[in-house]
Amino acid sequence: MSSKVPPIILNNGVEMPQLGFGVWQVPDDDAQTAVALALEAGYRSIDTAAIYGNEEGTGRAIAASGLAREDLFVTTKLWNSDQGYDSTLRAFDTSMAKLGLEYLDLYLIHWPMPAKERYVDTYKAFEKLLADGRVRAIGVSNFLPEHLERLTAETSVIPAVNQIELHPHLQQHAAREVHAEQGIATEAWSPLGSGKGILDIPAIVAIAQKHGRTPAQVVLRWHLQLGNVVIPKSVTPSRIKENIDVFGFSLDTEDLAAISALNEDRRLGSDPADVNS
Repeated sequence: MSSKVPPIILNNGVEMPQLGFGVWQVPDDDAQTAVALALEAGYRSIDTAAIYGNEEGTGRAIAASGLAREDLFVTTKLWNSDQGYDSTLRAFDTSMAKLGLEYLDLYLIHWPMPAKERYVDTYKAFEKLLADGRVRAIGVSNFLPEHLERLTAETSVIPAVNQIELHPHLQQHAAREVHAEQGIATEAWSPLGSGKGILDIPAIVAIAQKHGRTPAQVVLRWHLQLGNVVIPKSVTPSRIKENIDVFGFSLDTEDLAAISALNEDRRLGSDPADVNS
């Protein structure tokens, strides 16, 4: 099945599917099965990370899919303990060996770890990987506006993407504004709120009923209409299919306003200012 997901154009001209498949907290063997199901359902963007421990399973599914490499968009992330120029280059080689890939589409620094002061050196290694053609785009994850400001002041490539926690309870207005000014794509992790009740909110349930859709489809559609890149994760075959079936309807102004009103600036994950190991 070919993909039905429209691309966004990153700030360096590379195309990235606006909706992809995440494998956070999926064990390696299960990742192989889940990624295979996702590729079959039409996903063409897969998001993993060194710390997830499932790059090998993800790579096996990609290899077995029979899809052309240029039709896929693969993201992985550098873990905190590997930050630093030389250690980043070594960690990249390790990730690529596990994934079984010749090149990567997007490489992200997983957390800024501000107290360690290594993210600028780390990003300079990313710039080398980009210049050498080993990665098509480079970016960051969990960077706050002040981290982005320092990064852009001390390096020469504006990140293509910042992947941050973003869902109806944490809408990240300030960060999204900074990203828009810099031409950085906003990618949402935990887009459905990690099963912490967002899909049971009466306003979202009502919008779902109105459109004959599920609450998850409504929240994913909201992300897409905001312009976010989104990477829902599931290991359930029916949900994997449901989460990509979000292109046949649109939310109206009233729906968007109702979801906008749910913002509480409430994180489910860690505050990036405090993650330093």
